[in-house]
Amino acid sequence: MKTGMIGLGAMGSAMAANVAKAGYLTAVWNRTTDKAELLAGRLAVGCASSVRDLAATTDVLLVCVSADEDVLDVVGEIAMGIRPGGIVVDLSTVSSDTAVEAAAVLAARQAAFLDAPVSGGVEGARNGALAMMVGGDAGVLEKSGRYSKR
Repeated sequence: MKTGMIGLGAMGSAMAANVAKAGYLTAVWNRTTDKAELLAGRLAVGCASSVRDLAATTDVLLVCVSADEDVLDVVGEIAMGIRPGGIVVDLSTVSSDTAVEAAAVLAARQAAFLDAPVSGGVEGARNGALAMMVGGDAGVLEKSGRYSKR
């Protein structure tokens, strides 16, 4: 499974490190290119030049950004590159309306969306001890679980 991480703030960078440690992280992207390049180098993964490019080269995209508008902006870019069957997991805490809208944008591209806000803070992210509250299609969640067992 090729996994990409979008959003490398305190939570996102810590989650990316754990996904890399598990052997699934392929590349990262962040609005601040320098931050993405530094983390990519530290984790020995790629640094995507754009959200669209990252979406085109991964199976699963993890998104951790700070606001509803940011999620919708990122999902709009993802939709331009994602392949049919791709999965986007939004780890941000956003409104249910935003999650429904993001899911619809991706469904139009034959891709899936899981709304999965996390709880546990930066320390939980660093320690790989976050709780996820996942909303979305159970079959998509099951498929993403099969990916992680490869």
